Amino acid sequence: MHVVVCIKQTPDTAAKVEVKDGHVTWGDAGLVINPWDEYGVEEAIRLKEKHNGKATAISMGPDGAKEALKTCLAMGCDQAILISDPALKGSDAAATAATLAAAINKLGDVDLVVFGKQAIDGDTGLTTVAVAAKLGWTPLTYLSKIEVDASAKTIAVERSLEEGKQLCTAKLPAAVSVVKDINEPRYPSFMGIRKAAKAVIPTWTVADLGLDPATVGAAGSAVTWPEIYPLPARESNVEILDGSPEEIAAKLADKLIAEKVI
Repeated sequence: MHVVVCIKQTPDTAAKVEVKDGHVTWGDAGLVINPWDEYGVEEAIRLKEKHNGKATAISMGPDGAKEALKTCLAMGCDQAILISDPALKGSDAAATAATLAAAINKLGDVDLVVFGKQAIDGDTGLTTVAVAAKLGWTPLTYLSKIEVDASAKTIAVERSLEEGKQLCTAKLPAAVSVVKDINEPRYPSFMGIRKAAKAVIPTWTVADLGLDPATVGAAGSAVTWPEIYPLPARESNVEILDGSPEEIAAKLADKLIAEKVI
C-alpha cells in the first residue's frame, strides 16, 4: 500500500503578519509544517506501518520547504518530493490541485492521498476535493477515523461533522483530509532526525510533471489577487463624563446621536 501525504510549509502561528510593498510578509518568523498537516503525516505513517506499505511526503513550494519535508522523513515517511518552479508562483487552490495531481500520477502506484483539514494561511480547505476531482478519485473530508482493507482496496471512514459522526465507505484510490481527533502526531526520533538530515530530496519542476506553464501558477488560476494594503492605524480617545447618573446618560445619548451610532 502506497500512501502519499501532501503538506504545506506555513508561518508559525505566533508570527506577526505585516504588509510590505504590497505583499504579505511574516518577517523573520520561522516556517513550520502546517499544523493540520501534522495529523495527515502521522496518519500516513500509521497506515503504512499497519499495512507494511510506503509513505511519501509531497510539498509544493520554494526550496526552503525541504526543511518541512525532512521533518516528515524524521517522523517516519519513506521518501519526500519537493515540487518547485517559478511558474507555480501565484497558484490558487485549483492550480495547486492540478500540480499535486500531476505529481501523484507521476508516482503511479498511489492508493491513498492524505491532507490536513486546511492550511492555516489560506484556510480554504479546497485542495483535497480539487485533487480528487483532477484524479477522478473519491474525496472524503474531515476524517476522525480511517480503516483500510488493502486486499479489497476499500476504505471505511468516520467523518467528524457539526451534526455528528458520519460513516462512509468507498473504493480506493481516494483523497482524504483529516482533523485533529484522528491521532496524536509523534515526535521525530533522534535516529529519524539524523537520517533525514542526510536525505537528498528530489525537486520536480513543471516540465518534469508534463504541465503547461499556462495552466498553473498565476496564469492558470481563476483568482485575481487583489492589491494588498496594510491596515490603517487605529486611533481612539477617551472622554470621562461627569455629573449625576441622569446627566451622564443624557450626555452619552447626545454624543451617540451626534456620532450617528444611534
